[in-house]
Amino acid sequence: MATRLPPLTALRAFDAAARRLNFARAAEDLAVTPGAVSRQIQALEETLGVPLFVRGNRSVELTARGRAYAREVRDAFDRLVLATEQVRGRDRHGPLSICAYPTFAMRWLMPRWRRFHDMHPGIDLQLTTSLAPVDMARDGFDATVRIGDGSWPGHGAVWLAPVEVFPVCSPLLAARLRQPADLRRHVLIHNDPRPDDWPRWLKAVGVSGIDAARGPRFETMSLAFQAAIEGVGVAMGVGCLVAEDLASGRLVRPLSFTHRSRREFHLVYPLSRQSDPRLAAFRAFLAAEAEMPAA
Repeated sequence: MATRLPPLTALRAFDAAARRLNFARAAEDLAVTPGAVSRQIQALEETLGVPLFVRGNRSVELTARGRAYAREVRDAFDRLVLATEQVRGRDRHGPLSICAYPTFAMRWLMPRWRRFHDMHPGIDLQLTTSLAPVDMARDGFDATVRIGDGSWPGHGAVWLAPVEVFPVCSPLLAARLRQPADLRRHVLIHNDPRPDDWPRWLKAVGVSGIDAARGPRFETMSLAFQAAIEGVGVAMGVGCLVAEDLASGRLVRPLSFTHRSRREFHLVYPLSRQSDPRLAAFRAFLAAEAEMPAA
């Protein structure tokens, strides 16, 4: 007797919720209501006869069986997408579709774009930027740049760069910054993607009495860096993203302490696509670039 499979809509809801660990955010990804996601998952749990989530007041966690099932469901969706692309003729033809954070795309990927093209003229790249996490299978991406510890179930990862954070400012402002406590007299520049950099850095250097939330806020890191170049105030720089500005003298490091995060930049891709020769070439190229000393 054939095993009766759960409805595809329920599996989609479970996959989204397992990735997000939040029914509301999963609902946003699927363009449905949180209630619809909750009902689909409840129906799936009843069908399977096991709980998949432990529900808290404001969050959910996967059970042990839920984690195991999530890995298999994600892998199945990845393989289904790959098979569909092969039937349509997309696999190994057309551009390699990459998604990255806006500032990383502009300041780390773009300076390397021409070298990849010269080495692989037959491979076209299609680059999309997003501040929010993307679903590669749903959104049609072959790989995406993410910050993490290098471990994503069902995915491979290529390490690209560390996340080393430190204050940066214009040379003019730097003359008045001798020690961390001097930041009390300066404007702190913030960016939306990394709102906790200032509080973490100030805590790490043991400085108190500074309101780490004050100061202008910008949507991207690039805008925050440009504001620092223009003398608006002091921004938190990420080493691999401000290297060129530091080398040119547009920005300087007034204070030496660096906070290095355990979560770093990686190129992440579904294991179901690792045999794609276009992706293999791009992965090898980026791995070699990542090993090169910073300019």
